[in-house]
Amino acid sequence: MAQWGAIFSIVAALGGAALLASVHKIDEGHTGVYYRGGALLTATSGPGFHLMLPFITTYKSVQTTLQTDEVKNVPCGTSGGVMIYFDRIEVVNYLIPSAVYDIVRNFTADYDKALIFNKVHHELNQFCSVHSLQEVYIGLFDQIDENLKLTLQEDLTSMAPGLIIQAVRVTKPNIPESIRRNYELIKRAQMENIISCIDKTKVKESEKTKERIKAVIEAEKVAQVAEIKFGQKVMEKKTEKKISEIEDDAFLARQKAKADAEFYTALRAAEANKLKLTPEYLQLMKYKAIAANSKIYFGNDIPQMFVDSGSTGSSIKASAALDVISDQWVPLCEPA
Repeated sequence: MAQWGAIFSIVAALGGAALLASVHKIDEGHTGVYYRGGALLTATSGPGFHLMLPFITTYKSVQTTLQTDEVKNVPCGTSGGVMIYFDRIEVVNYLIPSAVYDIVRNFTADYDKALIFNKVHHELNQFCSVHSLQEVYIGLFDQIDENLKLTLQEDLTSMAPGLIIQAVRVTKPNIPESIRRNYELIKRAQMENIISCIDKTKVKESEKTKERIKAVIEAEKVAQVAEIKFGQKVMEKKTEKKISEIEDDAFLARQKAKADAEFYTALRAAEANKLKLTPEYLQLMKYKAIAANSKIYFGNDIPQMFVDSGSTGSSIKASAALDVISDQWVPLCEPA
């Protein structure tokens, strides 16, 4: 019985060990790949607990979320023969879950060593070899990360579809100390020159601002003076208009008074003449009209059309009346 108990214990222990060896966990954001006898199996698994054949099948968890690979101390030789070193280059990338099997089969589970680390060394040296130290360190440094990202992604698209480069960050390279001091001196001189230019620009801008303010003040002054002169002219015109209106009113009053006086004179003369329109006066006017167009006859026989058919005394009376009325006649209008 003791032997059977020992055997059962051994079997139970082996079974428990096999169960523990067969149960495994894949974390979120990872994909499991399996090997059996060193050969990669086609089956993959997502996050969670899974079973596999114990002691025969092994697995590896491949990350499929964003990860940052740091490539450190990358040497780089420029076209001028100067060796510089990049302390750290960070490559942010992620792997599409559906492409895990193909990439692991072609480049193993440590695919980033071949596809990222080695490619960064190669592409960075390609870039440095065709550019001078001035371009790599200063002139084109801001373009290195973008160029490296585009080059890596172009190669990965053909070599390992499904591996996406999100971003590349490149630190400032280390250059020889003597060259670095020269660059610092040049940079300091450039900064001083820039500061001097900025100061000069500020002075010029300040002077221009003062000139603009002065011009504005002068323009406002001219505008105010023009406004005052305009006001004066308006007042002068208004005064002239009032004077003209007063003169016109005075002239109109004089003309009206004169017309009224002439009208009154004419009216009074007409009333006086109306009182004289008697039959005797009309008879007198008749004789005056005839006298104006008559001829003078000498002799004893005078035509009867010039004298009354009465007696000679009537003719003498008419002549005397004509003389009296001629002396008393009042003209209708005074001579000018």
